[in-house]
Amino acid sequence: MNTQFVLFEQEHAQVVKVCDALQADASAKAVFLVDKNGQLLASGGDTNGMDTTSLASLTAGNIAATGGLAQLLGEKEFAIQFHEGESDNIHISLVDQRVILVVIFDERSSLGLVRLRVRRSSGELAKIFEKINTKAEEQGSTVFSEITDDDIDNLFGDM
Repeated sequence: MNTQFVLFEQEHAQVVKVCDALQADASAKAVFLVDKNGQLLASGGDTNGMDTTSLASLTAGNIAATGGLAQLLGEKEFAIQFHEGESDNIHISLVDQRVILVVIFDERSSLGLVRLRVRRSSGELAKIFEKINTKAEEQGSTVFSEITDDDIDNLFGDM
């Protein structure tokens, strides 16, 4: 499945709202939504001091690596991963085989609570991404159709 898509402003706001709600409901430190190419799509919670670009990229790499392990074992994919640290834990899950949902939490929460809240949020996110796909298909290539070759030449002509 193609993991590149256009994230429209209205749907982006909805995705951020779901991330913020998940962070609060799960008592998590932070929530990230990443595409399978490693691009950060949205986040919620306290991300100050976090290298979100590296986190997104490494998470996508982690999903790719465990996808290889899954295939070796005859599985399609491992949809959920959990990493436990001394003070922080990471719950990683695939949403509708399209995007990666990352929840970072500590002792203020529990794995059970995170899994419960992720299940609900994943359903909400899947609906939003389905709406994005429908919208993109309806618009077809019109998202970039207003950009002409002359516009591109003018943009890079001064360099």
